[in-house]
Amino acid sequence: MADKGLFLQNVIALIWDFDKTLSPHYMQRPIFEAYGQDERAFWDEVRALPAYYRRAGIKIQEDTCYLGHLLAYVKHGRFPGLTNAKLKELGARIPFFPGIPEFFARLQSIIDEGPFADGDLRLEHYVVSTGLDAMIRGSAIAPYIKDVWASVFIEEPARPGADYSAVPDSGPISQIAGFLDNTTKTRALFEINKGVNAEGSISVNDVIPEAERRVPFKNMIYIADGPSDIPSFSVVRQHGGLAFAVYDPDSEDHYSQVLSLHETQRVHMFGPADYRDGSETDRWLRNQVRKIAGRMMDERRRATESRVTRGPVHL
Repeated sequence: MADKGLFLQNVIALIWDFDKTLSPHYMQRPIFEAYGQDERAFWDEVRALPAYYRRAGIKIQEDTCYLGHLLAYVKHGRFPGLTNAKLKELGARIPFFPGIPEFFARLQSIIDEGPFADGDLRLEHYVVSTGLDAMIRGSAIAPYIKDVWASVFIEEPARPGADYSAVPDSGPISQIAGFLDNTTKTRALFEINKGVNAEGSISVNDVIPEAERRVPFKNMIYIADGPSDIPSFSVVRQHGGLAFAVYDPDSEDHYSQVLSLHETQRVHMFGPADYRDGSETDRWLRNQVRKIAGRMMDERRRATESRVTRGPVHL
């Protein structure tokens, strides 16, 4: 803890969407491949679900209704024996855009070497996704990620009257434990901002002065790919952080989509989802990390000088 308050505020946070941002496909693709199921048919069914349930007077959440349908595939034998451990194992098969995960190590070198090496700065990466927590934690980027906000499954639900001090029973996934949609992603941003994940006694609803929050928004960069991330782009921008949109270099439609985000000032900048050394996106993000680190060092220097009363000198 710092003497100024709760946290040192020495963290630069890069907060990532996942699908179409880090990976060119929906992360669930390895599940369909492992079980020999038709991925396109599944997503067609998911898109039909809102109208289907509306006929029974039921309004469902379109961002996350795929989770319940995935559980239906488990229940009806399309994904037999799909456990959280299996999801994590399948996460290792998720492909990534060029330059990932090497890009994470290259960014880290900015903090570890050169003028910032002795600055006690930290670079942290977070994934905030409507996808699956277990698959993200099993993927190639997991060693570089500080924390994940995503959807989680329960395997065997607790029975009434069970021994709640025991380890839960295992088995195929059968219930949704928690999920994020495109709006509740913003809650994750405030949890990172306040340090909820780093200090268990803090709640996202606790009142913490900006000057004492673990990761000020001005030290954040939010990276995502499309209109569904507008709520998160807006929160980060409004609080002084940076918003960056990426597009699939092979898709003209995706390029037009993020160009519109830039033209309407939803994001500060955009670039291709190509994270190789020297790419436009690589250079912009590395430059911004350097700028944030430099500002943090300057602020620390000024704060130190303001606390020091200079001693008398010979005239």
